[in-house]
Amino acid sequence: MKTIGLIGGMSWESTVPYYRSINETVRELRGGLHSAKLVLVSVDFDEVERLQRAGDWDRAGLLLADCARSLESAGADFIVLCTNTMHKVAAAIEAAAGIPLFYIADPTAEAIRAQGLRRIGLLGTRFTMEQDFYRARLQQHGLEVLVPEEAGRALVHRVIYEELCQGKVLDASRDAYRVVIQELVDAGAEAVILGCTEIALLVGPADSPVPVFDTTALHARKAAEFALR
Repeated sequence: MKTIGLIGGMSWESTVPYYRSINETVRELRGGLHSAKLVLVSVDFDEVERLQRAGDWDRAGLLLADCARSLESAGADFIVLCTNTMHKVAAAIEAAAGIPLFYIADPTAEAIRAQGLRRIGLLGTRFTMEQDFYRARLQQHGLEVLVPEEAGRALVHRVIYEELCQGKVLDASRDAYRVVIQELVDAGAEAVILGCTEIALLVGPADSPVPVFDTTALHARKAAEFALR
């Protein structure tokens, strides 16, 4: 079994499901008392969020590059970055470590294509929805990406940072997300990506008229499968 290196804490609310899902997958596939071999570096998300807000992605990349080197030194065979947004600095992480980065968008795109879907709505932080680093990765898999209108993007982003990352799961926000999802469907989305690792804490398949793809669950499961290959 390969050793998985997790970079977590962005936020820790979604790092917990990663740990659980990876170990549940290993137990499912191996049986008995098997669990995952992994090492975790968890950052202080306040520091990361301030760098995001300031647009200082270079310093953010250096911070996560240090995490990657620590994981490599600790014996990790590959890296799982437990966040969608910070894949913006994936190049810095890959350059710092001599082990591969298991990119979060790839298993999601593969799962979507396996169902014969192509036009998808994307929910996430403003950075993920509005910048090219994430959408371009999905487009490499042949997907057409739709994002909410400005008001919807602002709402989705605010709920992530002011509520979900702080452990608050509110019914009013769930209802608001349902409206944004319906707007994406009305615009032609055949499926919706929950493209922030905290969003699945709030909404799931029951909240959408089209299939939803939870990046956290898909990323964690594929990482566990890769570790067992």
